[in-house]
Amino acid sequence: MKIRQAGISVGRLPTGSKNCITDVEGVMVGHVTLDYPLDEAGEDYACTGVTAIIPHKGNVFKQKVTASSYVINGFGKTTGLVQVNELGQLESPIMLTNTFAVPAVTQGTLEYMLAENPEIGETTGTINIVVGECNDSYLNSIRKFPVKPAHAIDAIRNASDNQVEEGAVGAGKGMICFGYKGGIGTSSRTIDEYTIGCLVLSNFGKKEELQKLRYLKVEGLSETADGSIIIVLATDAPLSDRQLLRLSKRCGIGLGRTGSHFSHGSGDIVIAFSTAHKSEHFTEEMTEQRLQLREEHPLMNQLFTGAAEAAEEAILNSLSQAVTTKGRAGRVVNKITFTDGE
Repeated sequence: MKIRQAGISVGRLPTGSKNCITDVEGVMVGHVTLDYPLDEAGEDYACTGVTAIIPHKGNVFKQKVTASSYVINGFGKTTGLVQVNELGQLESPIMLTNTFAVPAVTQGTLEYMLAENPEIGETTGTINIVVGECNDSYLNSIRKFPVKPAHAIDAIRNASDNQVEEGAVGAGKGMICFGYKGGIGTSSRTIDEYTIGCLVLSNFGKKEELQKLRYLKVEGLSETADGSIIIVLATDAPLSDRQLLRLSKRCGIGLGRTGSHFSHGSGDIVIAFSTAHKSEHFTEEMTEQRLQLREEHPLMNQLFTGAAEAAEEAILNSLSQAVTTKGRAGRVVNKITFTDGE
């Protein structure tokens, strides 16, 4: 169940109708989940996957969206964020997977985008593919490289604007959060006519650090490593890349509220984009116009609040929506079980 069904409410702002990142119009999410033994004994196991977040339903390369990223703690192996922050634009899906699958997912996403855009590398420049990761090697035989380029392509093709499937799915299949089963979680907030949506890949924390939750005591792992989290923030509010950077920093508040202290070995990274303005790749115009919220308007503080709340609830949903999962070497990670509301 989602945490709200367990009587746990986060923050004061209202959610969108689906309470997920696809409440931001046009945003789509797709998963590919790998869950099968890699040998007869079952010692090696594929317990992993790929998740694709697509900013809008058009051609993302030809119609780029404003974007930024923020590194809370940099123990991570992402691709593409240097150019995102330099140019303030996103021109590919945001892909999530396990640490050792970053090259394969980058290749698959590149193959997909090249097929969609034959001009890339010929009559125009190259493309910047964005991939984020967390380490799922406790449950997944990460050294066997079960994720292939085709899985990235399938995740993109599976994307829709429906209610997002959460928990142990896609890139979240093998992830662990606070010693319990984690993975994909999402939430949203509405502020006036605007929406903020958040999707996380949760893989961090020790069970002793879990804060402010009512749950039935089930056995959680104590030997997990520092772990990581990728936070993807989407909004239809007209923000510049600099304002998106400011918004990204507030996701750290939501992360901290769950119990994280951004540990030494944790890759805590936020990738944020706005769908309010699309910049055309092919144009002869020298200038372009766009709307942008005024910095001092009270709505900015509401958006900051929404980013913190949505990030916190997305993390808790990644826990509440996950299922007990078996992986390599017979290892099992239990789901967390929340009490019903009181």
